[in-house]
This record gives sequence, structure tokens and C-alpha cells, in this order.
Amino acid sequence: MNQNSGRLGYFFTVMFVFNMAANFVHPVTPAIIVDLQLNDYMFGLALAAMSLFNFLFSPFWGKMAGHLSSKTVILICGFGYALGQLFFGLARTEIQFLLARMFAGIFVGGCYVAFLTYTVNASTPENRGRNLAINAVVNSVSGSFGYFVGGMVGEINIFYPVWLQAFVLATMALLMFLGCREDKQVEGRWQDHLHLRDCNPFAAILQCRRFMTRTLLLLFLAYGLGNLGYIAFEQCFNFYLRDQFQLTSGYNGIIKAALGIISLVANGTLCMWILRRERISPWLAGVMSVCTAAMLGVIFFDNVVPFILINVLFFAFYFISVPLMQNRAAVLGQGENSNLVMGAFNATKSFGQIFGSALAGFLYEWTPKMPFVFGFVAFALAAGLAVMMVRAEKTL
Repeated sequence: MNQNSGRLGYFFTVMFVFNMAANFVHPVTPAIIVDLQLNDYMFGLALAAMSLFNFLFSPFWGKMAGHLSSKTVILICGFGYALGQLFFGLARTEIQFLLARMFAGIFVGGCYVAFLTYTVNASTPENRGRNLAINAVVNSVSGSFGYFVGGMVGEINIFYPVWLQAFVLATMALLMFLGCREDKQVEGRWQDHLHLRDCNPFAAILQCRRFMTRTLLLLFLAYGLGNLGYIAFEQCFNFYLRDQFQLTSGYNGIIKAALGIISLVANGTLCMWILRRERISPWLAGVMSVCTAAMLGVIFFDNVVPFILINVLFFAFYFISVPLMQNRAAVLGQGENSNLVMGAFNATKSFGQIFGSALAGFLYEWTPKMPFVFGFVAFALAAGLAVMMVRAEKTL
């Protein structure tokens, strides 16, 4: 495959809209839960259910991206994800909510694994780091604007963002399939190369022994813990604004849009500057340390204005950390196992989402600030692992 192919400008544009749509429902989910009189912990448990199936199927979709091409996986998973969100909009009981989220989780992991593999496969070694940074920025910024659109539409009717989301997800998946070029890596009949064990995420994780080094292991652990803390924090943040400050979905959307603009500026300046450094791991450790300090501030502020301001600092630096980690994963895992690395990387993210979101819901039932305390501990451990990764790289 020609590494310079791929029409990445078109790809990132469609991916931006797709990821916006993936976040339309988040600002109205607390309102849906409250209006349907479901338990508070459902805001975390529903995401945990989706993340569990994301985790279970991410390695499988990573394999499929090499056999069928990334854009084919995006088409299949985009339509599956859209159907899952329709089920979510029709759900009225806790069991129905969980089943709908599980169904969507089967496909959502495939979308984001394929986004990563397409970015890697369509990049040259020289611009891979830059393109992965763009990928991460598109994810974080588009997600924030998705919150804004979903929040504004939710002011009309809290279920309208659900129907809009399903339509846009399916449409963008089709545009991705029609407009992007092939990046299929495995020649011949894919049935001859794919086995049932590829559906087993734990067997797929064992395949990580092919490429896993001490440095890469530390990176995966830091990313997993950081994502664990972020999900616990972010899920609680949305519900906290509604439950403690009585802010509607519109305010939630506006706040997230502002955070998106700030993260865009941070990624376009500080993140890009760091990526041009000869060694980025020390800077990554510093960024994770700032996130930890900001998380500590969130715990102690009770008034809405300082609470939101300290959150601005946290989100800005967290969104910088994501492309830095993606870059390190791509560099450390480059070669014939790159699809496996990206699949495992996304599975690590899903693993954090499973426990982070579930714990956020149950910890919130205990006391509203407890998920923030948990997030602080997770980020402190992640920052420590990042420091260990810096030391491990010095011995190479």
C-alpha cells in the first residue's frame, strides 16, 4: 500500500462530524435518567456496560481492520453503533438501557480502532506522529462541540439528540466508506487467516507478548490508569453539574464547547511544540502531573465558578496527554504488529472506561465528591508510571 495515500484531510473531516455525533447524547443522559426516575448510578453503569463490550470486541476489530480494510470496519461498526443508539432512545427500564449500551459497545470499539489504524496506515513514518496528534485533537475537540450540539438540541426535547445521533453516525460511516481509500494489509481470503480465538479479547491480549516491552507496558498502564481516572471524573462532571448546580443540558453543552476551544488551542500550541522535541516522555510525565494537581483542586472547590475554572486546567492538559500517548504507542509499536498495538491500545482505554464509569456511578451514590477523589488517585499513579517510563527509556 502507498503510505502517502488516504485522503487524510477528508478522513479527518468526516471523523470530526462522526465523533461530534457520538457525543450528542451525553449532555442529555442525566436528564433522561432523572426524568425516567432511574437510579443515580445508571449514569455510570450504562457507560460501563457499553465499555465492557467495547473492550471485548476491540482486539477482534483490530484484526478485522487488517483483513477487510479500516473503512469497511467503519461502515459495519458505524451502522451497528447507530442501531444501538436507536435502541438506547427507545429504552425505558434499567435492563433495556444496559442491553442497548451493550449492543452499541460491540460496534463502537471497532469505529475507534479503525480510526487509529487508518491514521497509522495512511501516514508515512515522518508524519505519523503529527497525524496521530491530529486524530487525538479531532476526537477531543469534536467531542466537546458534540456536547454543545446535543445540549442545545436537548433543550427542545431530551430525546431529539438520540435520533439525530443515530442518523449522523450512519451517514458519516457511509461517507467514510465511499470517500476513503483501501488500507487492507492482509492479502488473500481473510477466512483463511482469521480464527475464532481472534474473538477472544484475552487471547488477543496474550498476543501482546509479540511486541510488549517494559517501556510499552508502562505506557499502557499509565494510559489505562489515566483513562480510568478521566472517565470516573468526566462522567461525574456531567451529572454533578445537573445534580448539584441544577444546570440544564444547554449549560452543560456550552461549558463543554468552551473546554473544546481551550483544548484545541492547547493542542495546537503546547502539544505540537512537545511533539517536535527529541524526547517527549519527560514532557508527558509533566503533563500528567499537572492533571493530578488540577484533580486535587477539583476536590476542594465547591462554588460553581472556581469549580469550572479548575476543570478548564484539567481538561486542557488531559487532552494534551492523549496525543502524546498515542504517539508513543505508535512509535514503540511500529512494524508488522501495528494493528495489534492499536487494538490493544483501544482495549486498554475500554478497560479504564468499564471500571471508571461503573465506579463513578456507585461512588457518587456514596458521596458526590468521591469519584473526584478516585480520579485523583488514578492520575497520581499514572503520573508515577510516566516517570518510570522516562527512566526506562534512559536505559535503552
